[in-house]
Amino acid sequence: MVRDLSRLLRPRSVAVIGGGVWCENVVQQCRAIGFRGAIWPVHPTRTEIAGAPAFEGLAALPSAPDAVFIGVNRTLTVQLVAQLAEMGAGGATCFASGFREAQLESEDGADLQEQLLAAAKDMPVIGPNCYGFINYLDGVALWPDQHGGLQVDCGVAIVTQSSNVAINLTMQSRALPLAYVVTVGNQAQTGLAQIGQALLDDPRVTVLGLYIEGVGDLRAFEALAAQARRMGKPIVALKTGRSPQARAGAVSHTASLAGSGAGARALFARLGVAEVTGLDAFLETLKLLHVTGALPSRRIASLSCSGGEASLMADSALELNLEFPPLTKAQKTALRTALGPMVALANPLDYHTYIWGDVAAMTATFSALLGDDLALSCIVVDFPRADRCDPAAWECVVTAAVAAKTGTGASTGGRLALVSSLPETMPETVAQKLIAQEIVPLCGIESALKAIEIAADIGQMQAVPPQPLLLPGPVQMPQELRHGHILNEHSAKARLLAHGVPVPEGRFCATAKLAAQAAETLGFPLVLKGMGHAHKSEAGAVHLNLRSSQAVAQAAADMDSDGYLLEQMVTDGVAEVLVAVLRDPAHGFVLTIGAGGVMTEILMDVATRLVPVTAQDVRAALTELRLYPVLRGYRGSPGINIDALIQAVLGVQSFVLETAAHLEEVEINPLICTPDRAVAVDALITMGVSNDRDTD
Repeated sequence: MVRDLSRLLRPRSVAVIGGGVWCENVVQQCRAIGFRGAIWPVHPTRTEIAGAPAFEGLAALPSAPDAVFIGVNRTLTVQLVAQLAEMGAGGATCFASGFREAQLESEDGADLQEQLLAAAKDMPVIGPNCYGFINYLDGVALWPDQHGGLQVDCGVAIVTQSSNVAINLTMQSRALPLAYVVTVGNQAQTGLAQIGQALLDDPRVTVLGLYIEGVGDLRAFEALAAQARRMGKPIVALKTGRSPQARAGAVSHTASLAGSGAGARALFARLGVAEVTGLDAFLETLKLLHVTGALPSRRIASLSCSGGEASLMADSALELNLEFPPLTKAQKTALRTALGPMVALANPLDYHTYIWGDVAAMTATFSALLGDDLALSCIVVDFPRADRCDPAAWECVVTAAVAAKTGTGASTGGRLALVSSLPETMPETVAQKLIAQEIVPLCGIESALKAIEIAADIGQMQAVPPQPLLLPGPVQMPQELRHGHILNEHSAKARLLAHGVPVPEGRFCATAKLAAQAAETLGFPLVLKGMGHAHKSEAGAVHLNLRSSQAVAQAAADMDSDGYLLEQMVTDGVAEVLVAVLRDPAHGFVLTIGAGGVMTEILMDVATRLVPVTAQDVRAALTELRLYPVLRGYRGSPGINIDALIQAVLGVQSFVLETAAHLEEVEINPLICTPDRAVAVDALITMGVSNDRDTD
């Protein structure tokens, strides 16, 4: 159900229920932020709260409130939500905890949450266990604590699953204009994606920032991303919990490589959501996108009055997908005129201090590297601290930057940023002045460059939304597999072969004698594998390049195995590739493609996508690998048949699509790729979810 959140998020009347300090704070914060509507405290015994006359109960209110902060215990919260829904309130935020998020500590937490949902009916509810929200556009603070924001005309909306992180974000002094800050609590009814959609609908919101602990409803998140694409409003996500805790005891390489963060990264990349890994990059990316929107290319320029800063810019961009293009003839001419003969002309540019304080010369210098097919021009400058120094002499940089932006930049469409090497050396007052002139104040070189890279990534994303995800859903196991089951290699290969994945010709042999007899039929050289081992190589259960029946018999005698798999050996391999799909309950089915073989976990050379994928998606994933030059043919060596590799991957996907209801994972490692074909020489398929996996 899609609920209308407009009354709740942009209310004309606010009710605050409860008499504790938290509720007093809500009343005070509403006043402090400049809320112009009615504020109605509700308490059965108190006559006033924070100086505002209190109403004895909901029935005494002049009308149904648009927004309600419920600051009482959890049991009473449920009763009040029912009353509010019945009287037609616009929505409520529930401060109390002790619902489903606390079910390990409270036996009735889940039941109480179900009661809350039933009580709410169609009325929107944010939380429970949340701080509420702040609307800095209209001056609304259903917020039981201090915050550091100010009213704005337009800005960035932030939705967070952490109330404390939300408080901290309001305290930033980087001039990021906050339009909304919304905490979601345990998302009993209204999830992060639904709130995000409601915020994007506000034309005054330019960018959406998400602090995510868990995505939740994947279909709702897909809808949120699609809406953002349509509206041209980027989404930036900071996802926590990336450390793969499930590595211990993993049977497959995939479980070790994918981890808990791989699915989230693949999801964001698929949906066009920009991902950052820290709060600094989060804030700077939001700020850049607010001012400039997505960047049209990766071509940037850097100007500073220091060779050290020029070097820092170049070095910090080294691992990023950014480009400092060489200066054009026209740029060199303009710079030489402005700077004279003593300055070496390059990008990044050290323009020295010869022209410091000469606003006209500084304007000409900045203008020379503004526009001309550059996505962004960056002036590196750190301002002195005002409490111990006099920053007046640095005003010339701001004056010249504004003049360049409104002069040459205005005619060329140039985008301009002032970048401080340290976050604390960009004063908030300066940053605010710059934003008012559509110049981006970026704090810290590394965070600034990362923000620029992300803005360029967004600018190059496809406009067409991807196919809907294959949802993992609950595992639906056949009765015989209800405890989980790992197929033996022979059975796994047979299943994959039925979906077009090439495998070596082979035989399953119950005894060593039968294996020796089968050898003459298959031809040589052969590979013998012992069954019943999760990792055959480590167990000594793989013998290669066997060239006689006697060699096969001897190899079998050396193994302690539950049967044998005898196969033709692939002898013309160019590269070994890992292809795997792992069920990720939070994000879908994660496809991993990477360098395969026994060195897989050491090399950690992988690319991830979410199922379903197209042939084009697979080809793009291959280009991300360090192994890719080998696949294409490296230094005169033959390359592989990349089309054959792609078809093998699509064959694996076909198997996944057919068995998704009861598949946990499928892994081919290695897929031996030759100049002509791609052959799965080892395969692992696990059906169901089991803590104690039995090999078969």
